[in-house]
Order: sequence, then C-alpha cells, then structure tokens
Amino acid sequence: MTETVKTSDPVAKVFESFWNTYKALDAGDSDSEEDEEKLARKRQLCNDLSQSLGTRQLLFSLDSGQPLLVLRPPPDVVNFLRPRWPVESEVITDVIQHIDWEPPDPEPFYCPSGQEEAPIPVGDEQGNVVYCADLATKCLYFTCSRFGGSMATRSPTSLIKPSDNILEFESRFESGNLQKAIQVGVYDYELTLRADMYTEKHTQWFYFRVRNMKAGVTYRFTIINLMKKSSLYSQGMRPLLYSERAAEEDGIGWQRVGSNILYYHNCTQNTKEKSDAAINLYSLTWTFQFPYDSDTCYLAHCYPYTYSRLQGYLKQISSNPAVASYCKVRILCNSLAGNAVYVITITSRGTSREDVRSRKAVVVTARVHPGETNASWMMEGFLDFLLGDSEDAQVLRDNFVFKVVPMLNPDGVVVGNYRCSLAGRDLNRNYKTLLKDSFPCVWHTRDMVERLMTEKEVVLYCDFHGHNRKNNVFMYGCNSRGNASIKLQERVFPLMMSKNASNKFSFQSCKFRVQKSKEGTGRIVMWRLGIKNSYTMEATFGGSTLNDRRGTHFTTGDLKSMGFCLCDTLLDFCDPDQTKARDKAK
Repeated sequence: MTETVKTSDPVAKVFESFWNTYKALDAGDSDSEEDEEKLARKRQLCNDLSQSLGTRQLLFSLDSGQPLLVLRPPPDVVNFLRPRWPVESEVITDVIQHIDWEPPDPEPFYCPSGQEEAPIPVGDEQGNVVYCADLATKCLYFTCSRFGGSMATRSPTSLIKPSDNILEFESRFESGNLQKAIQVGVYDYELTLRADMYTEKHTQWFYFRVRNMKAGVTYRFTIINLMKKSSLYSQGMRPLLYSERAAEEDGIGWQRVGSNILYYHNCTQNTKEKSDAAINLYSLTWTFQFPYDSDTCYLAHCYPYTYSRLQGYLKQISSNPAVASYCKVRILCNSLAGNAVYVITITSRGTSREDVRSRKAVVVTARVHPGETNASWMMEGFLDFLLGDSEDAQVLRDNFVFKVVPMLNPDGVVVGNYRCSLAGRDLNRNYKTLLKDSFPCVWHTRDMVERLMTEKEVVLYCDFHGHNRKNNVFMYGCNSRGNASIKLQERVFPLMMSKNASNKFSFQSCKFRVQKSKEGTGRIVMWRLGIKNSYTMEATFGGSTLNDRRGTHFTTGDLKSMGFCLCDTLLDFCDPDQTKARDKAK
C-alpha cells in the first residue's frame, strides 16, 4: 500500500488511514522522550486497527518500532517462541543453563557468631565501579518489545582495565538481576540490585554471573539496596552458588555458601520516589570462596527457574503422545510484551461427554511474583505427579479437570523482576481489574475461572508463592464469618497438608483472614467468586524448622515434593470415604 492509494473499499480505507497516521508519527526529528511517546502511540494505533477490522485471525503489533502483521495460529497449535524483552533491555547472546542436582545431605543453616561485620556503603566516589548495567532503568514506562531484546553491544565492564584482581560481573541474561558492582577492597565488592522495571521498588531477587576469580581467596559481597526490614538471611539462610566447572567435572549444581552472613539497616535512604519520601535501605553481606580459579560461577537468591525452562518442560510433555492424550497445552493470552501465558488442561478422556462434564475442577497457578522461583519448582513437582503413570495420578485425572497456569507473569520472569509486571504493578493486587489490556494475565485467568464455574464446581484454587521472612511451607486461606462449620472446613485442607508433609509444612504458620489490603489478590477474588477452598501456598526461600529437617535448607527436590504433596492431599480430601480425611484432620 502507498500513501497515494485512494479506494472506496471500507477495509482498504481503514488500512489507508492507519498507514497515513503511522507515517505522520515517523516524520520529523525527536528526542528520547518524544520517541517513547511515539512508540506508545504506535502501539495504540495497532490495537485500534485490530478493533476496527474486527478480525481474530490477524494480529497487529510492533517489532523494533515497526508495524508487524501476522496470522493468529490455530487454537490447537502452541508455538514456543523466544522470550520477548522491552526494546531498551540489553541482552547478551550466551545461553545460560544449569544442571539439576540434589545435595547428598541436607544443607544446614548458617549459625551466626555474633561477630559478623556490618560494612558501611562506600559508593561510586570512593570505590572502583567494575560493572554498571542501568540503561534499561532510564525509561519511565513500557512501550514495546522485541525477541531477544536489544543485543548487548557495549560492555558494562568497559569502565575498568582487565586485571587479575578484578572480578567480571554480568547479569544481562534471562531472569538476571544486578545493576552495579563496585570494588571497595581487593576482594571486597559492593553490589546494587536493579529495581523492578518502571518502578523504584522491590529490590530482593538477585541472579548474576562472575568470572576471573581466584580459588582459595575469601571474597566479601555486600548488597546495599534491599528494602525489606527483615529477612530469612537473619535466620540462617545462605545464598546460592553455581560453578560451571563443578557441574562439568563432578556433576554438582547449586550449593548453599557463605559465612559472616549479616542482614542489617545500612543507614542510607532511597529518595527517588515521586513523593520524595525516604525509604530505609538494608544490606546483606557475606563472605565465601570460589571453588576454582578462572571459573564461570553464578550467585542467586533462590534456584532460578526461567521462562525458557518452562517452555522446554511444556514442549517435552506436548511431544509425548501418551501424555498428550490427557494433557492439552494452550495459550491463555499474551502478556504486555507479547510472551505467551500458557494454560494446561489435564483430565482423562472419559467414557462419555457426560462423564467429563460431571467432574469437579481444580485450578492451580504460580509465578504471579516473578522473583518467587520456588513457586515454579513446586509447580513442576505438581505437574510431574499429575502427568505421571502412577495409580494415584490416574485417579486424579479420572475424577477432576485441572486448569493450570504455570507462569502468570512471564514478562517479569524474563527481565528479572522480583514482584511486578511491565505495567510496574503487582499483578496479585489486580485480579479485580477491568483493564484487560494493562493486566492481561490476571484478567484472563479470572475470566477463565468464571467461565469454568458456570460449567462445574471448582473444589480447590491454589496459587503458589515464595516467602522471604518465614521458614517452612504454609498456606493462607480465607475466613467465612458467622458460619462456624464453613470456617472449620476452610482449615481442613491445610491441616491435612501438614499431616502429609510433617517435616516441611507448618499448619501453625497458616493464616485464615480477609484483609482489605488483599482484596485484589487471586486468593480472595476466587473465594468471593464462590470457591470456598481458596489458598495461596507459600514456600520459604530458606528451609525447615520441623522434625528431622530442622535447621536445613530446602532443595529443588524438597520444593517439588510439595507439589506431589498437594496431589496426595487432594486425593485424601476428596476421597468418597471421608474417614481418612477426618483421621488426618484430628
């Protein structure tokens, strides 16, 4: 189509109007702020074109700022495309992968000596900035995305000259988070995390790569801009370290490391918020040694679980003919950046349509908060059990229809956010939203549940989360006032969980209440829709304080076992012979 096309065809006129408006936006010089505004207007223009044409077969979007027209895939076809990033995000091309590994013995908590040092932040002026990757933080709001983001052409370590005594940091990969590293001593580094994109808050998740290290030398890392007043690091939790050489030579994966661990208020304040209200900042400091010289290592707050890993898992189950007979992977919606939000339907084919229609439903979701990677490990365990060939798994598939959304916030996961989506908001406070375009993931999830409830009873809703301040696994439920019988029933499922996983699940830590500040959460919104057994299942970032696992960290295997346990408890909870349920609830 050219600018001179004149036609009486209504569809052609719509395209002509779109093209003329688009070209007008491209005309003239502009600065960076105007460019951001133009991208936002172009994105809205594509949305308006889709609505004007009224078609569901054509999709209009932007790729690198240019209009893109594609055919919508058939509903039965699920494409596992590369992650889409905000256009301003620099991304390295390295493929980051880690092996799965379980330590032979539970890893103990750190026992404080009381002599731990509390370093005072030094900052840029007195230290040596060795890594700085803050380009993406300069944009105020999300405009558009592209596959793979912006290729990293500059080196954030170009500020320094190569040296045997300086570590090389990198975090510009999927789920990575480290904004700045400052060398404040020969083996002492001050680290700053990146806030969730398009916010100035939520610094908690970290995941970065280190090279050019020396073995047998004690390094100190201090993260200086954490925002939570308390942390499991004060209760013995240790950070995680992954050595590529240890993985290749000895088959060893993520391990807990660290001595002299201290979490403390560091006397600095963040005043970048629009209100200019001071925010107290906290530091986490620890010392440790790398196992090998010149290795490639990673450090993380919790075991990473990326969007790409989820896609690999879903691709594997989709290609298994036996599993595909009772498991359908579909796309629920696309996120703001255009990443697919997958929904999995699991149920046996049944002897008749009426057989399937009569089954009750279970809804399970995870990763609405992207930095809570422990939720994805529980989800993988849940799916492993449910898709397996055990008799119990078959019973569950024969009696229930499972609707599973394994990653509610893929954009946040991709960019390494801790809590928010690219809208700069906590999705788990927006389940009541009417803004489908701003919060598509939770809007479509609620819509799916509402439609499901018109067809069948939903006996359980459970949203998987991670928890930064309490050990063990536990549940948050709701509280029906005035009806003692229902009030007790809402506590039965968590109590049974504690019986089935007595060394990991703490019923004492469970809470059952409906707070005004939590009205927009999935748990309360689903409860108000009529699902009386509506919970979040919270897994600690630390470990257990119970029975034979007291004082030890959770592994990925422990987290996956809680997914198994949810299935096992569902079997007991819905067993026609309720004597088992009553016995476990005693």
